[in-house]
Amino acid sequence: MSNPPAGVVEDLQLEGLTKAFGDFVAVDNLDLTIPGGSFFALLGPSGCGKTTTLRMVAGLETPTSGRILLGGADITDEKPYRRQVNTVFQSYALFPHLDIFENVAFGLRRRGIKDVAGPVNAMLELVQLAPMARRKPSQLSGGQQQRVAVARALINQPGVLLLDEPLGALDLKLRRQMQIELKRIQTEVGTTFVHVTHDQEEAMTMADRIVVMNQGRVQQISPPRELYEKPANRFVAGFIGSPPMNFISGTLVSNSGRTEFLEKTGGTNGLTLSIPEAIAKNLKAPREGELVLGLRPEHLHEFRGQTPPGHSVFEANLTRFELIVPETLLHLKTAGHSLLARIPKLEETPREGERVRILTDLTQANFFCPTTGSSLLP
Repeated sequence: MSNPPAGVVEDLQLEGLTKAFGDFVAVDNLDLTIPGGSFFALLGPSGCGKTTTLRMVAGLETPTSGRILLGGADITDEKPYRRQVNTVFQSYALFPHLDIFENVAFGLRRRGIKDVAGPVNAMLELVQLAPMARRKPSQLSGGQQQRVAVARALINQPGVLLLDEPLGALDLKLRRQMQIELKRIQTEVGTTFVHVTHDQEEAMTMADRIVVMNQGRVQQISPPRELYEKPANRFVAGFIGSPPMNFISGTLVSNSGRTEFLEKTGGTNGLTLSIPEAIAKNLKAPREGELVLGLRPEHLHEFRGQTPPGHSVFEANLTRFELIVPETLLHLKTAGHSLLARIPKLEETPREGERVRILTDLTQANFFCPTTGSSLLP
């Protein structure tokens, strides 16, 4: 079997990229470098500017200002067909009257290449569809059609492959299978993949690095684990993770040489948590002042024993619980906040309305400025 054709590995750079539709700014002064050969994801809620960014790179939208460079060459004003960029859309856009072989061969034939058998067969081997070469698209599953669309784009040896919500039309099981397949394909060919999605699981599973966008601006660029464990601000912390991070407004106070967090409740006594000194001394906040504490649900544990060193325990009312096999999701209510705890296994099932003790390790916590939302951790 011959090797599948691969594109030239080049960096993609966006410099001050802006797109306005009248008074609405969809992408706002975006600076971004996507390393050649990487699997890069643009992630964010609907309307955050990620698809508009992708369309500008593809040449389907004209930037209001800024530049797009591929391998150092300015392609901002190049026609789409002259760019070393190909796009795979959610709809796949396969030719229904052509078989799979001819769908993949289409770009080569259009460029006047007559000997297409070798590269097409190699590409079909790459996407594991060689036995189906003579089938029509209507005879394939959604996941198989997606792989044909990827093969058809890659055979043209693009410097960058753009994927615009490519798995959105697939069911959950097939979507997860295709996440693995797309990552395998990218690793084998080494082409730069830029994947636009609002699905954080897709981005976290496949991407080497993720840029989180909101309202046309970059919020954070990080590898998946860092994005989850060290969010740059409250937006990223709340967007990444399912169920989402708990946020508790409160105040830091110094008490007998210790730093404590007091829940903001509006009058009633709320929870009090002791902040480990190693964390307190590194906070970019005064020892006494308001802040927002962020706790992932998996860092809250229903607890019946003695408090381990370095941990804090507080009481909360259990309002309800959900069994999400193999875990249980507890809905809790403190004096001032509603919280979620994700418990791997319960030794005893508590009753709704019961008062429960919750253990948390604050070395796993995040802290945010109440006004700007920025992280207060280094």
